[in-house]
Amino acid sequence: MLPLLLCALFLGVPPAYAAPEADQVSDLPGLNTQASFRQFSGFLNASGGKHFHYWFVECQTDPSSCPLVLWLNGGPGCSSLAGFLTEHGPFLIKPDGKTLKDNRYSWNKIANVLYLESPAGVGFSYSDDKNYVIGDAQTARDNYQALKDFFHLFPEFTINDFYITGESYGGFYVPALALEVAKDRTINLKGIAIGNGITDYKLNDHSFIYFAYYHGLLDIKTWSRLEFFCCKEKGCDFLNPKGLACRIAINLAYSKAHNSKLNMYNIYQPCVEGEPGEIRDCGDHIKAYHPGTMSIESHAEFSQKLREISRLNKPISLGVPCVNNTDLSTYLNTPEVRSALHIPNELPRWEICNEKVFRNFEREVESAHDQYLELLNKKKYRILVYSGDMDLACNFLGIEWFVYDLDLEEEKSYHPWMYKEGKVSQIGGYAKQYTNLTLLTVKGAGHMVPTDKPLEAFQMFKRFINNDAF
Repeated sequence: MLPLLLCALFLGVPPAYAAPEADQVSDLPGLNTQASFRQFSGFLNASGGKHFHYWFVECQTDPSSCPLVLWLNGGPGCSSLAGFLTEHGPFLIKPDGKTLKDNRYSWNKIANVLYLESPAGVGFSYSDDKNYVIGDAQTARDNYQALKDFFHLFPEFTINDFYITGESYGGFYVPALALEVAKDRTINLKGIAIGNGITDYKLNDHSFIYFAYYHGLLDIKTWSRLEFFCCKEKGCDFLNPKGLACRIAINLAYSKAHNSKLNMYNIYQPCVEGEPGEIRDCGDHIKAYHPGTMSIESHAEFSQKLREISRLNKPISLGVPCVNNTDLSTYLNTPEVRSALHIPNELPRWEICNEKVFRNFEREVESAHDQYLELLNKKKYRILVYSGDMDLACNFLGIEWFVYDLDLEEEKSYHPWMYKEGKVSQIGGYAKQYTNLTLLTVKGAGHMVPTDKPLEAFQMFKRFINNDAF
């Protein structure tokens, strides 16, 4: 054994057992049978005394040859453990909040997957000074430092192909981190993948009304007012309304679409009662207009609505109590689970989203346009931009407009992409291929694509990792 180890060190190949034994999860509560692959949970050091909690699962086949994938949920201020336990991790939480079930479509069947709770203050991650005011640029730098610490703890994975993936506000997290990583030649970055990500605030806000109307959330009367007051020779402008009547029409449209019982993350899924939630990521930026008192038509119903809106002196509530995360909170705050994950007792309760981080986050990026172009043109990385087509919060239409504005060379026109369910081929969604970028929808999925369509999401992920065509 000793000569073999010395040979490995001499050749610059890290020994196979370089992973930190103290972080290994050996007995995870809630499982009937313990995992056949290794998993680790602990803390990675970022800059300024910040400590990011991570949960890392090795590939179920051959960790040494499988790629390494980083996953980031959004918020900003929401935990990536939601992605682990409700989307594409090896175990999925059951409604009782006590037990787990195996996920047959787990992404770690073909990849080593690192789930990072970022920034500090999110989930179990913390800062020594308890200062959780941060912005986009510092988050990218902190995520890079945490990633470097991961490779320090797990040097055997420095040679593996590396991908950065994420969801929702991860649409800003992921390309920003990729540009940081691109400066480091010791990391073998190959590409990024973003699901229902925020790409451009203005395009997302503008497309919101179109999506709402064409999915039956607004009636023809509401749309006709929008067209009459906001659409001129050059088209509709729902971002910079000219005149009071247009602002009121937009405000009414937003208020109708933001029904408190509508699941904004999948408009065709029921509103699940549980812990009250709030639209995150793309939706938190949607603007409402409050123009003051004035009636623009004599119709009694519309005039009454105008008077009600005119009296508002604060934005319309974006609360959507339709996503129940009680099971996650129950499980991750169980003392036995915290112990298994090596979470210190003095850390506070785990919450899916940190209100302080969310409220104080400095949103320094309005659009990821330049970041995408730099990654594509200068760095030549592959990018997958995928969207569940039933998501209203970060709708696919605004994302498609964003990609169109990149002015990339189209290699394959819009077409259905297929997947196998048993022996039968099915349409998984629609795709368009550009040079180094794939734009893709997943039919019938919402904001959390792997939750709604696990088989299709796994097939999509596998093809992206293997660089196969859609």
